[in-house]
Amino acid sequence: MHKRLVVALFVVFILIMTVVSVRETIGPGPKNPIANGPGVGVIEINGPIAGGSVGSWTAGSSASGMQVMETIRQAGEREDIKVVVLRLDTPGGTSVAAQEIGIELDKLRKKGKKVVTSMGDVCASAGYWIACSSDYVVANEGTLTGSIGVIMEVANLEGLYDKLGIRTERIKSGEHKDMGSPARPLTDSERGILQNIVGDSYQQFLDQVLKGRQGKIEPDELVKIADGRVISGQQALELGLVDSLGNYYDAIDMARQLANLNQDAPVKVLNTGNFWNRLVLNMKIFDWSGWSSSTELRY
Repeated sequence: MHKRLVVALFVVFILIMTVVSVRETIGPGPKNPIANGPGVGVIEINGPIAGGSVGSWTAGSSASGMQVMETIRQAGEREDIKVVVLRLDTPGGTSVAAQEIGIELDKLRKKGKKVVTSMGDVCASAGYWIACSSDYVVANEGTLTGSIGVIMEVANLEGLYDKLGIRTERIKSGEHKDMGSPARPLTDSERGILQNIVGDSYQQFLDQVLKGRQGKIEPDELVKIADGRVISGQQALELGLVDSLGNYYDAIDMARQLANLNQDAPVKVLNTGNFWNRLVLNMKIFDWSGWSSSTELRY
């Protein structure tokens, strides 16, 4: 009887949450957003940034690079969106996801639409990469940002496999085809190959910052702090990594100013997460050591 009651309550909970999610997805907004006139488009990126599409509600703790890119493209096509505010609250993500989002932002800017970044609690690593593809960056004094660097982790479970009696057989076409296998440690040669990849990606990160912050920080000054350390928004301002201190609404005001819009021009959030995404995001406890399920480059 108790088990049936628990199952029934769970089913009722799922039904209620599904209805709430569908209602929020449909939303009560105007059928024709252009009718509100020209305004500011807001794109939110919350949580670790992953490549591909994050389609299920269980993946709501990650920001989908594909979905963010699609939203940016839509902002470029909409005549009512004159400027974009990118609200970033992310500890980082995969290198390719950050690069792809940055490319779409650069395309948007080439169309003549300005991009203003608003940093939340955290805008580090891949988040900062993306911020460098904007025209103006606003951070809070206490924002954690920076973390300019690259990391790749390879798990070595050989000892655990031995204790469990697990043995793997490999049939490979080349010496390095199973590089990164958790069943054995890396060889010196493989470690060198992966280190070269990390070094190449790190140089790409430096180039992105120097391009985005051109004339605001010198290469030698950048290298001094580009060792993976996080810094505060106040420190970032002093170093030339951000343009001003302020909150989300200050970023909105700056966007209106850059686009020559009235101070009462409407703000249109273009990718508000649904109930499921926010629920999972709020329940998520970040654990970077377990976030990646495979060997990959992360900013």
